[in-house]
Amino acid sequence: MIDNKRPTFNGTVIGALPNTTFKVKIDNDTEILAHLSGRMRLNFIRVLVGDRVEVELSVDKRRGRIIRRL
Repeated sequence: MIDNKRPTFNGTVIGALPNTTFKVKIDNDTEILAHLSGRMRLNFIRVLVGDRVEVELSVDKRRGRIIRRL
């Protein structure tokens, strides 16, 4: 298994875009684009505007993956 140590942050979903992509405002007042992780898609976990989520950031810090709904 790959051991990826990407930074994770908590944030709030502020917008829903097509193809399970969301605009998320991270707690340090940065807005990023984030998509749902595969496990959340398989288990039909719904994410709505206003939900608190945990986001794993990519290397460039502008995109991310929603890994958990809080």
